[in-house]
Amino acid sequence: MSEWSDKFAEEVEELRRVRDELRVQMHLARQEAKERWDHLEKRWQSLEARLKVVREGSRESLGDIGEAGKALVEEIKQGYRHVRSLL
Repeated sequence: MSEWSDKFAEEVEELRRVRDELRVQMHLARQEAKERWDHLEKRWQSLEARLKVVREGSRESLGDIGEAGKALVEEIKQGYRHVRSLL
């Protein structure tokens, strides 16, 4: 083979290796994203339940639920950012 053919074959082999690595990483990222999404869905349901209590509850409970709700909203927001970065 010529020098050009050898170089081309090396480049193709490197691309093949990178492609294989990316395929594995994408599979793992999808799996991680799904697991994270499932966790966030549970947290979302918790947030929805807290909001329902606030809407139906007294003003006294609003303060307690408000702080916990803010933390929950922030957790979900960060989780969504993480999932987005995986996609």
